[in-house]
Amino acid sequence: MSDSNAAGPDHWHAPLRHIRGADLSGDTRQTSGMTRLEAVSGKTVGSSKVWMGQTHVAPATSSGDHHHGETETAIYVVSGNPVFVFAEGDQEVRLETAPGDYIFVPPFVPHREENPGATEAVVVIARSSQEGVVVNLPSLWSQAE
Repeated sequence: MSDSNAAGPDHWHAPLRHIRGADLSGDTRQTSGMTRLEAVSGKTVGSSKVWMGQTHVAPATSSGDHHHGETETAIYVVSGNPVFVFAEGDQEVRLETAPGDYIFVPPFVPHREENPGATEAVVVIARSSQEGVVVNLPSLWSQAE
């Protein structure tokens, strides 16, 4: 019987990686009005298909309009009541959220986060890439920076 691991890495015995909350990196593309912190990425743990981190939106503020390229983005609301805004036709649509809610952002969809509250809003973000792709835009109706 041949050794199936002789040709490559042993994927069954790779180590798990532990990223402490205090060790998140702010070395990622930022958008005005919010702070992105990277936890799991190609850069931090060598991931090849997922990016995960936190975003903090200051009280009474709004992020700039942006999209995340070809990546799918899943958002989990940890605290606060952030509002997610996107364009549908010539109208702005506002999704008001509460802790425990989830938001899905399809690839290339321009959007922004707003925090109308008096305290910081915190969300956990997962993306279908190994990098935190962010393309800042002049408006929700723009396609490029």
